[in-house]
Amino acid sequence: MGLTPRPEPNLVSYDPQSQEGWVTTRLDFLVNWSRANSLWPMPFGTACCAIEFMASAASKFDLARFGMERMSFSPRQADVLICAGRVPFKLAPVLRRIWQQMHQPKWCISMGACASTGGMFDNYAVVQGIDTIIPVDVYVPGCPPRPEGLMYGIMMLQKKVMNERMADKSLRDEMEPDPKSKLYISPRAIDELGEPFGNATHQQRSGL
Repeated sequence: MGLTPRPEPNLVSYDPQSQEGWVTTRLDFLVNWSRANSLWPMPFGTACCAIEFMASAASKFDLARFGMERMSFSPRQADVLICAGRVPFKLAPVLRRIWQQMHQPKWCISMGACASTGGMFDNYAVVQGIDTIIPVDVYVPGCPPRPEGLMYGIMMLQKKVMNERMADKSLRDEMEPDPKSKLYISPRAIDELGEPFGNATHQQRSGL
């Protein structure tokens, strides 16, 4: 009936190659716990999603209970970049410069449909998803998403931070964009993803 045999109760296995030490795992827990509960956001609001983000910091929703009451309008002192709203191509270099100025460890939340996919602005002037210019950790859907949606995305980011391990050497590697297109995703891949959703003029999503 597809049942597996019951394992022997006295059988204990230990593989030092695949298991981290007790001290390392405990240190990971403490470091990740402190990081997850003291995330300082860098607001990057360009549209109506920013209004919902402001509401999440007000008294009704109280973002301070997540340790995020300090809005860092300086990228040097921020941990989380929250992009709320559409990003035109003229604004894309500014967003990338802010991301590059943030120190590690850092994370990014894409808030709303416009920041995640371009939303209704499927044209030559708007970036079709900020993940083509900077790496994104959490996507918050909605147009615009309610403050509860952003808070759920923050909780998802906290869970992701808690699962990080210092043994992963590639965790803090900076992603290098394509030297020709300056995008993290190749223009051909962006066009293939955008073909079924092209606008009336059938313009390419990469814009390059």
